[in-house]
Amino acid sequence: MELVTFLIDFILHVDKHLEAFTQTYGAWVYALLFIIIFVETGVVVMPFLPGDSLLFVVGALCGAGLLSLPIAMGVMLAAAILGDQCNYSIGRYFGPKVFQWEQSRFFNKRAFNQAHEFYERYGGITIILARFMPFLRTFAPFVAGVAEMGRTKFTAYNVVGALIWVVGVSSAGYFFGNLPWVQANLSKIIWAMILIPGLFVLYGAWKASRNKSPAAARVSDQP
Repeated sequence: MELVTFLIDFILHVDKHLEAFTQTYGAWVYALLFIIIFVETGVVVMPFLPGDSLLFVVGALCGAGLLSLPIAMGVMLAAAILGDQCNYSIGRYFGPKVFQWEQSRFFNKRAFNQAHEFYERYGGITIILARFMPFLRTFAPFVAGVAEMGRTKFTAYNVVGALIWVVGVSSAGYFFGNLPWVQANLSKIIWAMILIPGLFVLYGAWKASRNKSPAAARVSDQP
């Protein structure tokens, strides 16, 4: 319970925790940044760690002179790319072993073929956009691996998505994070960065289920 409380406090006050860590441990903060980003993107059971808010706060700390922007960006970029590659590899390796393919009652060949086709056609933009969506950011590369999206294609979009995400969000923090209004409302901004993308994900899932239901009903009615 104490761990959960600490994680919630860390997510909502990541600026204070990172600043305190930097003042106490100096350059070790870059190792901490690598671990957080890598675990959040690379371990499918850890989607609740801070992502966008962390990048924004790191950019703000760089703007205040507490961290080096090139080093922080390089470390977080490496962690984001390697994390997604790890997550993809986990899905690619364990997916067939978990489902046991045709021999498993949990495996739906038609659903798998549809997922594979989707990721081959739209997987690139999905991987890029997922970078900005909490939870989806963690699950998208894993599902891409399970759906056997081509590794070369996945890697290319993984790198592009990581560049846009890390450089874009941390640059926003660097240029705007230390403005008085932003500093005064940072906790609200962090909440917004968590909730607004999450609401988009929930709305998309709800809309997809609504669109799928009539089709599923027609299929079930066929002899």
